[in-house]
Amino acid sequence: MKVAIFFGSKSDTDTMKGAAKALKEFGVEYKAFILSAHRVPEKLEETLEQIEKEGFEVIIAGAGLAAHLPGVIASKTILPVIGIPVNAALNGLDALFSIVQMPKGIPVATVGINNSYNAGMLAVQMLSLKYPEIKEKLINYRKEMKENFIKENGEGVDL
Repeated sequence: MKVAIFFGSKSDTDTMKGAAKALKEFGVEYKAFILSAHRVPEKLEETLEQIEKEGFEVIIAGAGLAAHLPGVIASKTILPVIGIPVNAALNGLDALFSIVQMPKGIPVATVGINNSYNAGMLAVQMLSLKYPEIKEKLINYRKEMKENFIKENGEGVDL
């Protein structure tokens, strides 16, 4: 089980670390690439072909501004693509709108602005459909999350 993480600029590295963190927590192998849909489209296409050959199953792609990277990737592969709108301008709304408004037939699942951790979690959920060990870890994660929330908040809070 492998996930590829793509983003278009080195400046997005910190934003994209959340996806890697979520994947690491569940023991999912990943590889990250900085490739631009506009500046190096040939290298992007070559890398997509390579990751398909290597058995990657999900792609996470973060982009800001025009945010074409997730959509371009989705147009070049049938692997599921999870888009992360990166806050680069207009509070990230421009990127969000670019990613969620894909044409019919070329979907990109989209998480909240800068929320790469949720992109990693969505990839884990997708993989849990195929891998029972991931499904079990995900069930335990959710159970612990609920227990911790109740433990921290169940008795009320002082305001």
